[in-house]
Amino acid sequence: MKYTISPQIRSVHFPPISEVREWVASYHATPEQPLMDLCQAVPDYPPAPELVEHLKGIMDDPLTARYSPDEGLLEVREAVCDRYGRRYGGVVNPRQLCLTIGASQAFWLAMVTLCTAGDEIIVPLPSYFDHPMALEVLGIRPVYLPFDEASGGLPSVAKLESLITPRSRAILLVTPSNPTGVVTPPQLIRELFELARRRGVALVLDETYADFIPDRPHDLFTDPQWSDHFIQIISFGKTYALTGYRAGMLVASEQFIHQALKAQDSMAVCQPRITQHAVRYGAVMLDSWVEANQEMMARRHDRFREEFMAAGNPFRLVTSGAFFAWVRHPFPALTGREVARRLVLEAGILCLPGEVFGPGLTPYLRLAFGNIQEESIRQAVERFRAFPAE
Repeated sequence: MKYTISPQIRSVHFPPISEVREWVASYHATPEQPLMDLCQAVPDYPPAPELVEHLKGIMDDPLTARYSPDEGLLEVREAVCDRYGRRYGGVVNPRQLCLTIGASQAFWLAMVTLCTAGDEIIVPLPSYFDHPMALEVLGIRPVYLPFDEASGGLPSVAKLESLITPRSRAILLVTPSNPTGVVTPPQLIRELFELARRRGVALVLDETYADFIPDRPHDLFTDPQWSDHFIQIISFGKTYALTGYRAGMLVASEQFIHQALKAQDSMAVCQPRITQHAVRYGAVMLDSWVEANQEMMARRHDRFREEFMAAGNPFRLVTSGAFFAWVRHPFPALTGREVARRLVLEAGILCLPGEVFGPGLTPYLRLAFGNIQEESIRQAVERFRAFPAE
């Protein structure tokens, strides 16, 4: 290659999941010890059979191969708004929605609409690794709130406020958290919203895993002025097991969405029509299917905690919930990356090191227990228990 690459993108770390999966080539699986994937957060079950059948019929329509409006088909956005009324008890109108290529594209849309290079986004640690990667590529500065184990992974409103400067544009929070699994209580979300309103910034919530908790995530959409200081990022890919369909959405004020469509048109034009039809079917027909999966994930979480926290495990569970567990490893002289690599090679366990989720997090690992079925949880935890801690 004889041309240059941006030094800004050179400075961004390589996608962690791609890096970790390269280690698998050196692991020799056996029938007694197959590889157990606790790495990438992907539902292990397929989409609802009735959804698949519905999409088969949609494929016969020639319009399915065409563009849609940049923000998505009106009937899809209307169906999503109806679902928001049931799920959040609040009011969202179709002009406040933009369907996107996964939650990741929704995040990019939000950031390029909100910020210019040199602006700051306040990010509690540990953070979902794609967020700082995107910010660094865009020349936006992530300002980190350090992780506090004693708080159970919940951010302090006062400490967040102390980080706000004239360059701050938003407070960014993932709830349920990726990587810790922590669910931010509705009252704390309301306090963060009031902080954003008081200080003239946005509260950006990534709620990719919100449909894995049974309770209403928060009441912000019941506030008539919610759109003044609130931006939501969501993923239907996790909700309806459609990760490969890339089914995300950006929710914000009508004015914000209007401006974001300039980037949407030049970035992706629109979410694929087939994905939009899948989202509409799910929003109209699959509430009970989603609730059944909530119950299944709750059982997995309970089983995982019970097994992992039993006496004799050298690894310590710090927090967990929804889809994830945040674990402190027993090797103070090693980084999370070194421990994670050893777990692949010696125990056939694939997980992510803590340091990919932000600075100062080398003592930790992220486990995506939502990837594996309930009957496999004991076997996975036994490998941690048997792992030599010296």
